[in-house]
Amino acid sequence: MRIRDSWNRPICSVPGAKVDMMERVSHDYNWTFTYTGRVIKDIINMGSYNYLGFAQKAGTCQEAAAKVLSQYGAGVCSTRQEMGNLDKHEELEKLVARFLGVESAMAYGMGFATNSMNIPALVGKGCLILSDELNHASLVLGARLSGATIRIFKHNNMQSLEKLLKDAIVHGQPRTRRPWKKILILVEGIYSMEGSIVRLPEVIALKKKYKSYLYLDEAHSIGALGPSGRGVVDYFGLNPEDVDIMMGTFTKSFGAAGGYIGGKKELIDYLRTYSHSAVYATSMSPPVVEQIITSVKCIMGEDGTTVVHVVTKNEQKRDIFPVILLKFQWEWTPVSEGKARVQQLAENTRYFRRRLKEMGFIIYGNEDSPVVPLMLYMPAKIGAFGREMLKRNIGVVVVGFPATPIIESRARFCLSAAHTKEMLDRALKEIDEVGDLLQLKYSRHRLVPLLDRPFDETTYEETED
Repeated sequence: MRIRDSWNRPICSVPGAKVDMMERVSHDYNWTFTYTGRVIKDIINMGSYNYLGFAQKAGTCQEAAAKVLSQYGAGVCSTRQEMGNLDKHEELEKLVARFLGVESAMAYGMGFATNSMNIPALVGKGCLILSDELNHASLVLGARLSGATIRIFKHNNMQSLEKLLKDAIVHGQPRTRRPWKKILILVEGIYSMEGSIVRLPEVIALKKKYKSYLYLDEAHSIGALGPSGRGVVDYFGLNPEDVDIMMGTFTKSFGAAGGYIGGKKELIDYLRTYSHSAVYATSMSPPVVEQIITSVKCIMGEDGTTVVHVVTKNEQKRDIFPVILLKFQWEWTPVSEGKARVQQLAENTRYFRRRLKEMGFIIYGNEDSPVVPLMLYMPAKIGAFGREMLKRNIGVVVVGFPATPIIESRARFCLSAAHTKEMLDRALKEIDEVGDLLQLKYSRHRLVPLLDRPFDETTYEETED
């Protein structure tokens, strides 16, 4: 209760690279809060899932959404199967299917319900679900509601997954020993508390070997990973057809709301009839649909926008840099705004992670993951870190039990293409200062600065305590 002020902070602006926050105080140890009437301006937002920077109040997406709002209104007031199936919904689903490289797709009004309401439509009694131990609550709820048998494998551990697959095929169902009707593997693209990326090539190999099905949740990876922003499948250069059910949300990289499922046409036609969220839920709001359509077209390069794309002649490494760089050292090529956003996010991610490691923090996750957990460990430091960062006008998300193990408390940063290098440098400066204040620099590894080291490589040396 005493650290309740670290959560549910009231934001009163667009959740972009910077946010405005309503100031509140408590006189009873955070049992109740009183608003002072003051607004804290220009807090650097390091917590929102605004990976590609589409959460904005001006620009192409906002203009398109405003136009659709004036034409269609805000709500639909019906389900898709009755009077709520708009031409915009059809356009969105065709566009998402093309974006993912699958036969068909279906959109839903809520990302959480996309998992929790569709998994029960896919599996049931007599089926087996193999779920990663760190899967999101929506996947866990969907698995439990399905009535299928659930077995857990260790996080991203292929030996653990293969052992469960072998046992499932050898022993079959309990008591009867009949073969399982279906075996469904549930994994995420990027795990939102760990920052780790699923070992998808190995999961697909096991899925094929043991004739099972794969359900991939790309809530955090779609738009944020891969050279084209098409998620973890694009990141590994795999065939989308190897993933049976491709699920994702529009709430993060696209700056909107809702979710989708993509796959074969037979699968999507089945879900249109048997999925509870398809049959009973109200249709998506037209302005939200238009926000998604416009942002997806931007990522695909179909919106007609271009920006300057810079390629070094020496290393052929692509980045977006200020125009002040000497022209004879760089080649200039135009790219779409969407591709520039994807590349800027990748650059920001690598830079931010490298700098945190240099400072001596322990961070989790893959080097290319825009979700960056910084380990606090001690529960007492959760509130202290959140408050000290807010004092310095940096908004962060701090996480503790039960979302994490009780002694693995952490701060979770989410990088965005909207973050400028100046914003990241300022945030890093304040994190460094708070890290010294709270003694959070637990790492015994220190980066060795080498002048001839490529930008995204890391060399370590061991330091003695």
